[in-house]
Amino acid sequence: MPKALSLISLVLAVVIVVLFLTDAAMGLLGMEQSAPLRGANLMMDFVFVIAGGILIFMSWSTFRELRR
Repeated sequence: MPKALSLISLVLAVVIVVLFLTDAAMGLLGMEQSAPLRGANLMMDFVFVIAGGILIFMSWSTFRELRR
């Protein structure tokens, strides 16, 4: 069960990073109308990308430790 939870959190973190990176990139390119979150706030996008990256690292290291 812990392996499944760490994999689920890893997948969700990747989805969060992709979503907010896409929103930031489209916002910077001037395509706010087609951005997933309509380019609401660039600072929020970067904070969520950093938080998602931290969650990816933590999930991956936990999964590797559970494999042993």
